Amino acid sequence: MKFTDGYWLMRPGCTARYAAEVADVRADEHRLTLYAPVQHVTGRGGTLNSPLLTVECWSPAEGVIGVRTTHHAGSVGRGPQFALSGAGEGAGKVHRHGEVVELSSGELTLRVDTSQPWRLEFTADGRVLTSAGARGTGFVTDADGRHHMLGQLSLGVGELVYGLGERFTPFVRNGQTVDIWQADGGTSSEQAYKNIPFHLTNRGYGVFVNHPGKVSYEVGSESVGQVQFSVEDQSLEYFVVHGPTPKEILSRYTALTGRPALPPAWALGLWLTTSFTTDYDEATVNSFVDGMAQRGIPLSVFHFDCFWMRAYQWSDFTWDAETFPDPVGMLARLKERGLRVCAWINPYIAQKSHLFEEGLREGYLVRRSDGGVWQWDLWQPGMALVDFTNPAAREWYAGQLRVLLDQGVDCFKTDFGERIPTDVVWHDGSDPERMHNYYTHLYNQAVFDLLREERGEGEAMLFARSATAGGQQYPVHWGGDCESHFNAMAESLRGGLSLGLSGFGFWSHDIGGFEGTPTPTVFKRWVQFGLLSSHSRLHGSKSYRVPWDYGEEAVEVTREFTLLKHRLAPYLQRAAQQAHTTGLPVMRAMVLEFPDDPAAAVLDRQYVLGEDLLVAPVFTDDGTVDYYVPEGTWTNILTGDRVTGPRWVRERHGFHTLPLLARPGSVIPFAADDQHPVSAWADGVELRVHAFPDGWERDVAIPSTDGPGETARFRLRREGDWLRVATDSPHPWRLRIGGPDGPLHTSPAGTPEAEFPYPATPRRAQSSASSR
Repeated sequence: MKFTDGYWLMRPGCTARYAAEVADVRADEHRLTLYAPVQHVTGRGGTLNSPLLTVECWSPAEGVIGVRTTHHAGSVGRGPQFALSGAGEGAGKVHRHGEVVELSSGELTLRVDTSQPWRLEFTADGRVLTSAGARGTGFVTDADGRHHMLGQLSLGVGELVYGLGERFTPFVRNGQTVDIWQADGGTSSEQAYKNIPFHLTNRGYGVFVNHPGKVSYEVGSESVGQVQFSVEDQSLEYFVVHGPTPKEILSRYTALTGRPALPPAWALGLWLTTSFTTDYDEATVNSFVDGMAQRGIPLSVFHFDCFWMRAYQWSDFTWDAETFPDPVGMLARLKERGLRVCAWINPYIAQKSHLFEEGLREGYLVRRSDGGVWQWDLWQPGMALVDFTNPAAREWYAGQLRVLLDQGVDCFKTDFGERIPTDVVWHDGSDPERMHNYYTHLYNQAVFDLLREERGEGEAMLFARSATAGGQQYPVHWGGDCESHFNAMAESLRGGLSLGLSGFGFWSHDIGGFEGTPTPTVFKRWVQFGLLSSHSRLHGSKSYRVPWDYGEEAVEVTREFTLLKHRLAPYLQRAAQQAHTTGLPVMRAMVLEFPDDPAAAVLDRQYVLGEDLLVAPVFTDDGTVDYYVPEGTWTNILTGDRVTGPRWVRERHGFHTLPLLARPGSVIPFAADDQHPVSAWADGVELRVHAFPDGWERDVAIPSTDGPGETARFRLRREGDWLRVATDSPHPWRLRIGGPDGPLHTSPAGTPEAEFPYPATPRRAQSSASSR
């Protein structure tokens, strides 16, 4: 929200008061409190008839410093609140040096010179990261009498801002106004399904605003050298999170707000759905499943979208008996074919649903201030919302889902949760403005907890659309309603990379797009991109996404990239384990992996999958793709072509290839089984070694299929013309040097050590690229 009219003036009706200096400091060993008048005080008279801000500073964890600014402390503090892990106050140390007071935590220090005009200075490694200066701490009252607390943190020359959730606007946030406010706005607007009040910059720090309601950001868009954030409240709390690398920032941020659970490995395979408003019954489902099998495309999960229930009754959690007369038998038959089953749900109860009367009677539905149930006709006629702040309502809702689990459903697509009204009363007295964003967290948490309880740790997963801070604990999330063209494909990727920089480890999207019908060209390119994402789902709105609807070549491309993903499953599961333990996303923006390469800072049409695979999806009809290659010699794992960076490359690809490059010095484990996402990965694993320098050593773990552990480990070291391998694996394994046509060596079971000649020159040089 903007309050100023240019540099000199305020907007009509707005009055601002900013901390001007430090009048007093109270400090103990771990915490300091600053008292800041909003004017320079020259005598006793200056202490009268004027606000005094209270600014509390502490450290909840190493490398993180919290700041809470309060105007009037007597306001009612209604929830909800973000649940922060280990958010104590003892991680920092306070030091005083004359007029200077400092709070240090790890390498991060907050410095305040109490003899000077107001300035909170955050430093690390001998340099200033950011600061809150003359207008950096204060409050504004607007023309309607609303009270806004605000903070401003400085931006340096060339400093770029990322994150704030899954946003589809330009990837770098500088110059944008962003409101953290859940909305069902698709992927082609400034609105977002997943609004996260956390940003990070390329200068070694991030900032989390600890407010679950609306947070308004001006990212260099009001004061061009500042990131401003404001809330309509009497208090504003934020945390500065030091890195210095973006990976370390994300690790510390997710340690505070929660790390993702580890999804089951079977979810890495291909998902197929009924689509949304298309006609479907069990015969349709069987024709899809049969069609995939007949064409040699392995399928892992089948998803039933909304119309598995009867029209006008979402949600009643009852199968439409006319369309699916034997749901238990149908699900059993799908299970016999090796499939998992996902079902669509939402947190709304339509008036025609048999559950509406029960929810009304028992107080399970959100109410208006007059005691009546809140209802409207948007989406479902007369629909109401389940009140997840009511423990009984939460259990009631979970009980409906438990029946479906007993029938054979494995997971749920938790759709919606964004359009939450503010003119309501919540069971626990929560603030409606805060609950607008936070509702989705309670919704997804309730469903995820049920799945974990019923299916066990490591088997619970969602396919969720909306989220707030902390929602990364309940994966997986997908990008929502996109159109079916290249622009939508690109904006989807942009949103996914932004979400990954906001603490979310897993992300998917509707292959082929949701609204409309893709051309065969778009479908085939989206299939490549989709099967090189953390999770892969074919889904549409008014048209099916079975590959044969888009031509025989679409079938071939879908088959090839599904088999490729299965072979990459141990590599992808290792990346999933890293997301679970460190908070790093499986799909990583280039700036996350290459923070010291200026060219990587703005790239949003390519990404790194896991640690070592660069992916550049093709967004053109003629197959032309421009992408950036960082330093070193990179190997296309599909073609064997090698590209040496740093430089830009332009290539033209047919539908069976795209830029999919292995990092120099990487070792990518390929499973022997290409028919299933879950197999005995260590048995017959093929280690592909790429541009391995002399003296280089690399450990490769083959992960467990059912948890965070590993089943085998390999250590590779190059010594001149020899590559030496040591392993604890009892299984046979193979090693290939270079691309898919490189020299292949096989080691029998029980071979703990082996050595292989390392070619002096690459087998295949790049043949189709041109530098720019």
